[in-house]
Amino acid sequence: MTPIPVITIDGPAASGKGAVAQVVAERLGFHYLDSGAIYRAAALAIDLAGEDASSRNLSEAEAATIAAGMELWFRDGMVFLGARNVTELIRSESCGTNASKIAVLPMLRSALLGLQRAFRRPPGLVAEGRDMGTVVFPDACLKIFLTASVELRAERRHKQLMEKGINANIQDLLNDIESRDERDRARNSAPLRTGSDTKLIDTTALSLPESVDAVLKLYALSAAN
Repeated sequence: MTPIPVITIDGPAASGKGAVAQVVAERLGFHYLDSGAIYRAAALAIDLAGEDASSRNLSEAEAATIAAGMELWFRDGMVFLGARNVTELIRSESCGTNASKIAVLPMLRSALLGLQRAFRRPPGLVAEGRDMGTVVFPDACLKIFLTASVELRAERRHKQLMEKGINANIQDLLNDIESRDERDRARNSAPLRTGSDTKLIDTTALSLPESVDAVLKLYALSAAN
């Protein structure tokens, strides 16, 4: 049987990978996986269970058990934990920071691996995150690493928060993004990195449509081969 095609789009925080991946999926008629939402939901589930996601005393086994037991589902662009709509809660900066902290736990990453791979369904999948091409879908037909300058990424995040009516200091956001980058690159389990078969796209000087077109052109080339 012909494998179900997967396009992976990895990259650091606020690199634009989410927006690009969603449009690429829509253009191709593929399913879409926001792996960050899964980790954010896990961080929230741990928090709701009374665990401190940022504590050095956090039990890795307990965190993995909570993550594995999540009643997580997606519908119409919304994210639910059980019957609770957590779409806005998981998009908070604090939840994003906690997600980055628990993402260094190998047992938790292993617990979430099957959940992510279950999104691979016909006619295809566009998956975005930190290790989609290197760990979750190593056989993807196209692997993209999307990046941008840290200054632009902080500006993008600031604009997103302001549009939601959330006050934020751009310097604090820049510092937070740099800290998250360092954690993602330094973790022992599935660190943020590019593989030898990964295509790099720097979106610093690109608009969203230009970034999407760049991915689609690379996919057309990979499909032709």
